[in-house]
Amino acid sequence: MLEIQIIKIEDPGCLWARVLKGPGIQPDSPEEYENLRVKMNLFYHEVDLDVQKLKPAELKEGLVCVVFSLALKSWCRAVVESVFQGMVETQAWCLLVDHGDRIIVRADDVRTPLEKFLQLPFRVRRFKLAGIRPMTLQVPISENTAELVPSSTWDSSATKYLHNLLQVSTLVEAVLCETQAGCSAIELYLTINNTKICVNHELVAKKFACFINDKSSVMGGNRNGDRAPVSLAWDIYSSPHQLLEMKGRCPVKPPPPDIFSRMERDDDPQTGQIGRGWRIRAEATDVFTDECCVPYLFYLIVDRLMQFLNPDPLNPDQESLDAKVERCNPGHLGVIVHTALRVEPCRNLTRAPISEQFRKFLLWRKYNGPNVAESYCWPAVARGFDTVLVSHSGDNPLSYIPPLLMLLQTVSVVSSLAARTGPTAVILCPGWEKVQTLLELLEDSKATYNLHPTSVLLGVDQEEPKKFKIPRNCQLLVTTPFTMMRLLDAQCFLFLRLCHLVLDEADVLYSQAPEQMSVILKHFQKVVSGEERSSCPRQIIAVGSRWSAGIEALVREHMIYPSVIITVMEEAALYGRVHQRVQLCLDCDKISVLLGSLDFHPPKPQKTLIITNSAEETEHVYKAVVNTAVFTLKAHEDVTDQFDFVIDQWRKDISRGTQVILVTTNDCLKALGIRDATCVVHYGFPSSPKLFGSRLFCMSEHFRNLSDMDHAESSSPAAQSVLLLSELNARHVCGVLRYLRRSGALLPPELLQFALGVQQAKEEQKTDRPLCSSLKSFGFCRDSTVCPDRHMINKSLDHPKHPDSGTVMVLPLCIKSANVYSGRIVSQKDDCYETLAAEMNAHYASERRCAVEVLKGELYAIQEENIYNRVRVMEVPEKGEQLFSSVTACFIDEGRTQEVKSHQLLQLPPQFQDLPGQAVELILCRAQPVDGEVDWNPKVTRAISQKIRGKLHQARVVMSVGNTVWVDPMVRMTRVPGLKTYINEYNVHAEILASGFGVNNPQHLELLKRVFQGDENASTLQHLTDDRFESPSSSSQQRVEVIEDVLTSKMRDLVSSHNAMESRQTPISPQNNSAVQCNGVLKDSDDDDSSEGSMNIVSKCDRSLKEYNSKLQTVSEPQNSHNPAPFLFQPTSFHPQIKWFQRSELVTIYIKLISPVMQKCEFHSDAVIYSGYVNDRHYYTKLELSGDIIAEESSWEMRCNEPVMKLKKKEKQDWSSLLKHKSQFVSYEFDYIDETRVSSVNGHLFLAEVGEEGCYVSSESDSDSD
Repeated sequence: MLEIQIIKIEDPGCLWARVLKGPGIQPDSPEEYENLRVKMNLFYHEVDLDVQKLKPAELKEGLVCVVFSLALKSWCRAVVESVFQGMVETQAWCLLVDHGDRIIVRADDVRTPLEKFLQLPFRVRRFKLAGIRPMTLQVPISENTAELVPSSTWDSSATKYLHNLLQVSTLVEAVLCETQAGCSAIELYLTINNTKICVNHELVAKKFACFINDKSSVMGGNRNGDRAPVSLAWDIYSSPHQLLEMKGRCPVKPPPPDIFSRMERDDDPQTGQIGRGWRIRAEATDVFTDECCVPYLFYLIVDRLMQFLNPDPLNPDQESLDAKVERCNPGHLGVIVHTALRVEPCRNLTRAPISEQFRKFLLWRKYNGPNVAESYCWPAVARGFDTVLVSHSGDNPLSYIPPLLMLLQTVSVVSSLAARTGPTAVILCPGWEKVQTLLELLEDSKATYNLHPTSVLLGVDQEEPKKFKIPRNCQLLVTTPFTMMRLLDAQCFLFLRLCHLVLDEADVLYSQAPEQMSVILKHFQKVVSGEERSSCPRQIIAVGSRWSAGIEALVREHMIYPSVIITVMEEAALYGRVHQRVQLCLDCDKISVLLGSLDFHPPKPQKTLIITNSAEETEHVYKAVVNTAVFTLKAHEDVTDQFDFVIDQWRKDISRGTQVILVTTNDCLKALGIRDATCVVHYGFPSSPKLFGSRLFCMSEHFRNLSDMDHAESSSPAAQSVLLLSELNARHVCGVLRYLRRSGALLPPELLQFALGVQQAKEEQKTDRPLCSSLKSFGFCRDSTVCPDRHMINKSLDHPKHPDSGTVMVLPLCIKSANVYSGRIVSQKDDCYETLAAEMNAHYASERRCAVEVLKGELYAIQEENIYNRVRVMEVPEKGEQLFSSVTACFIDEGRTQEVKSHQLLQLPPQFQDLPGQAVELILCRAQPVDGEVDWNPKVTRAISQKIRGKLHQARVVMSVGNTVWVDPMVRMTRVPGLKTYINEYNVHAEILASGFGVNNPQHLELLKRVFQGDENASTLQHLTDDRFESPSSSSQQRVEVIEDVLTSKMRDLVSSHNAMESRQTPISPQNNSAVQCNGVLKDSDDDDSSEGSMNIVSKCDRSLKEYNSKLQTVSEPQNSHNPAPFLFQPTSFHPQIKWFQRSELVTIYIKLISPVMQKCEFHSDAVIYSGYVNDRHYYTKLELSGDIIAEESSWEMRCNEPVMKLKKKEKQDWSSLLKHKSQFVSYEFDYIDETRVSSVNGHLFLAEVGEEGCYVSSESDSDSD
């Protein structure tokens, strides 16, 4: 039985209802249908939507479509019931399938639905009462009496009676009988005052209807037994109020006998069964069931229900519209395409500019591209353009390899280059792993038959580059920047035919090898700029996942008519040079801070977007902003019908000094299609980098264009972003700052202090994680912000298990890398393991019992050749139907982990389990991979493994933590035959360096000691959170909630102190009066949701910035420029507080620093640069002025121990502001005193006021600054 909700009643033969519950179906979710409504409105209200692609090819009856309802002010799903010709044009009579209403729409206003809009079943379906037909009074002309006769239409009184019953019912249920012609026949049951009635029978009893002869109703009639139909006590004129007054068990009376006699007149022998089985249930004890019919009825109901809920495809011949509505304008896709020559994107492999062989290779790999990035990059590369691609798939070689291979194979080498040597194309990769991956891709594709690709990786051996020879037929070389530099130093003539230079993961290349990249590009420029190369191709391709300063320099200095393609919107904002501002505020003060950040009288026309996270926030902000008398618009999900008006107003031209403000939500940005905003204010905090980027992309028309040099040289950014950061966003501070630091934004030092504390506290969450392998191997972690492992000592886990000094004999058995091994420390006196091994061999020689049941974590034995090893089962997969299965086992006496067959495991007697595992992790100090590589080259690891595995070595222990021992040196000693003398056969450290792929790491041990010892002084806030948990076993979710509360409180205090500092009029100490331009590394907010070990999340938040800096200064960097410490967020410069005042010809600027030293001031026509030091702190600011000055006539001086600058205006006029872009560190000086106009009183100065600045001013000053 289904529980339904009747929405609309036309008559008993047409009921519109929703299915709420039923066997085998999910409950109706109002949220899903509301989301569907919002998505359809946002899509079909998109202002730039090409509606011609969404019109149906043919408008016909039964077509499923989307139409706009004026009454609902919404786009709705509908079915065309009829098409007719109106007075002017064709119109359609449509049924709204989610509302049950019918409307008339023009044929041109009918839209075809996307497939994603048809995923939910129609919310409202049409029902009719099964097994009955209407009756009406008929008065023959020849007779004076009326009689009830069957009719084709329902009487209005029957409809009214049914409506009254529904009004007083508390439960509406139905039994599905059949579905045909879009209408489902049901038996309708209503519960009124705990009494369940059958409406079908009730209408028959009240003579509104009669039973009909239909087989489907006969089947339903036998459903509930042989009970005769009955009639309720109330009559047809009972109002809903009267029906409710009849409480409890309602009296019943039999219907008039003529009803059944009328049915019995039918010739069908089954007529007597129709109507039998309708029942009334007042209490649970009155329920009648027929158990023998239950299985059949259940399956019958389920079948009918599935047919009802899952009808046949509505438009089986309809073509998917997703490709049709895809726009060609890259701006609508969130893609920046700046190119001097137009590039048409390729949408499919059929038209892609790639070779047929590579196309077959992609199809064999089930490649489903090209994606958006490849669709724009492939044509640009194939046409030989200098190309820059920044996308999420920037580390995938397929983003440029297919068109590059076709270009190399189709462009013939010019005769002037045929006689020269070297490859025509070089691909630079960031490491040996990427080189191998790329070469394997080229070989697997089998599309490089005439290019003969080759890879080369050279170490630091100076003789190796001189001996290396590139095959003469090689036209494509894959290598690293370091290797190419060594080749250029040794044999610069190897690359005389070079025409194409590809930078794979260009952002990583510039971060790891900036000097090498500079030399390689200069050499490339020199090679291709010769006169004989004027007709030769020349191309640079740079692909990466991030925009960086190195890529910008590459485009500016080395590319000609570049094609810049950026598909990551937040990276496009960095490329576009969006000016970022951060405003700290309390959540309760966001409105006032918002209004203070807006420039209501801008010097240039300005269009500002204020973006919120909900429609309620939009209304709240709109009411506040509109009261400022600024032209303000609003747009959110509930007013999508007004989008056209809003956009028309937004796109109108505005004059100088005019501000237009639009308040909207995240979901409306795509529908509005705004790209010309000049300012975006983030009132609602962006929850992800992608959302942040989509907001910034609303200013994409004002992004700089590096392919257009005139536009690229613009003096200042035309787009700016203002982020309101409140205490509710404390969890996301680190992720925000990690992005803002890349944009060069000036940040308050209090915010950096808080972020550093949070970042270090997050590290303390990892107390249960193992120590970072990179930290142990090299003394530093490559990127501690994303590394999941621990970077500090946990005394409970890291208590030394072995001596931390002395000389030992070690036996390496498992070589993990060139300087990390697993093995045993061999005792020279009594070796317990040798005794155990001998006993195990003796035991299993006489008794071998296989393991009956393999359990995870248990110890077993396994035989390898003639040796029995102890293993611990780490993972037991499901065996399934396999006869033999494998398990993952750890050899506890060797340290290796591998899969073994479960039937090979032997039972391990208890006496062999007492001895702890003998495997020890051995780390050889002072060695690291060459060229700053993350992992060791397999060549050196393989060579070291062959040399030392299974051989005894003598080593000196220098440190021990947990089960890890650091040794230096480690040598192989050999006894001289016939003598008691030992000689050193080899030193492992020297062997690594001799391979050419390893370099010395002298700071290894020192860095380890500093990191581990520094942690001893680390404090936590365990006591701040312990008392807020009821028990130590509180859930992780509870801990996260407590941590968030603490963070919010800390952030609220920080914002309050920052606001209090800014509100002071007196000079502020340099420690507080600054903003920081940071170059540190912060963790993304994606990891902030982690609940593991979150007790210590705020442990460092109360430390001062000075304490952090002093701690960070104790950590030095290794030679490869990687950060050895867990964190490094050292600010490079601070921004001073600035006051200014103006006259008609002069602007006076006060730098609020006390006694700065090593000062430097530069004057330009549109900017002023100041730098200086106070207490060993560097202060720097570049002021981009709103007006022009005469640099030669401007000057600066020290006045009252503070620097003061006087700027001579180029034109005599008042400036509306000092800077082109508003800054929180610059304010107007209302207490300005012009010293040139100070007059004396009786020859003496009158002391009127002495401030903290120590300035003496005259009481007769005629300053009008008040």
